[in-house]
Amino acid sequence: MTKAENSTRLIAENRKARFDYFIEQRYEAGLALQGWEVKAMRAGRAQLKEAYVYLRGGEAFLIGAHLSPLAAASTHVTPDPVRTRKLLLHRSELQGLIGAVERRGYTLVPLELYWKDGRAKLQLGLAKGKKQHDKRAVEKDRDWQRDKARLLRGR
Repeated sequence: MTKAENSTRLIAENRKARFDYFIEQRYEAGLALQGWEVKAMRAGRAQLKEAYVYLRGGEAFLIGAHLSPLAAASTHVTPDPVRTRKLLLHRSELQGLIGAVERRGYTLVPLELYWKDGRAKLQLGLAKGKKQHDKRAVEKDRDWQRDKARLLRGR
């Protein structure tokens, strides 16, 4: 692998987020982690399925992300797999996010967890919720694209 290929490596992805929300803007945030959490992430034992981002007191927190601890990761710390983790963002980014969430009705959704230059990063999406008919339209369009590709291959 070259340095460029190794610079970003996916750990976990929240696929359901793109189905449930219109992602309008993306942000990259660092995470404040403990040692055992880094080891668990290197082993690929992270899950963002039911995670969400909460803004409190001018800070952002990741809640509900599950990091399964390794059996031999730590002997002196009791690991909590779903503990609240602080997100590291620039103050200007935080102010913009707080304004969007509180005044304009947006939601912050964790999209991807990945390694970037040896550091764990979380991609956040500033999102609006989809209605049921929007979800059906997306599914219908996906089915049509699949059928169209199948028809073109058949020729």
